Amino acid sequence: MSLTFWYPIFTIQLSTMTNPILLGMLGTNEIIIILVIVLLLFGGRKIPELMKGLGKGVREFNDAKNNVKKEIEESANDVTRSVKD
Repeated sequence: MSLTFWYPIFTIQLSTMTNPILLGMLGTNEIIIILVIVLLLFGGRKIPELMKGLGKGVREFNDAKNNVKKEIEESANDVTRSVKD
């Protein structure tokens, strides 16, 4: 099989990788339908609990990300200090 046989497959894959994010393709009607389905599945009382848990998860993720970034910066500073000495 030659490269010319596979070329259209590669171009199709590359063009689909540049599509907008999923939420960018959703319209107002689709978002409303999704919200109604979520409300029906979880009920009005469970949604605040779910959002609270989601907020805690995002906060913990950001804290962990910041800690890793801080550790990397500290180790880079240590390396540059040891090189200067």
